[in-house]
Amino acid sequence: VDVPFQEYVEHLLKPQDPARLGSDTLYFFGDNNFTEWGPLFQHYVPPPFRIPGTSPAYSFGIAGSGSGVPFHWHGPGFSEVIFGRKRWFLYPPDKTPHFHPNETTLAWLQHMYPTLPPSQRPLECTLHPGEVLYFPDRWWHATLNLDTSVFISTFLG
Repeated sequence: VDVPFQEYVEHLLKPQDPARLGSDTLYFFGDNNFTEWGPLFQHYVPPPFRIPGTSPAYSFGIAGSGSGVPFHWHGPGFSEVIFGRKRWFLYPPDKTPHFHPNETTLAWLQHMYPTLPPSQRPLECTLHPGEVLYFPDRWWHATLNLDTSVFISTFLG
């Protein structure tokens, strides 16, 4: 959905409704307009790690409590929380998580997570402002914003 940032913050930035489908969740994150957000990225100091011969790609996000991204994987990168708290769930590439592709992370946490035996639970952590998480190449991961959160992800390669 293409909406002005002010409209998103004033009307769409709210806690996640647990009954909503993942595809109905509005989440400001992803391909950012670098003309519009250029001044923000000029002030951002990314983690000092690189993959030789590549340029990092940055993505700024802001999201309501209870929102998040369901399980997925991609190349390596970092995620840094600027404001709020973000809980991460991670599985190595050879351990595919059990989830419905259109279920929100909040619904997964409420319904599936409690049924998992300890050996099948993901690695997890909660990032606070100023903390950074490295996510390895092809690792499954899902996120859950515990508060209204502001964050930047750096995608390597």
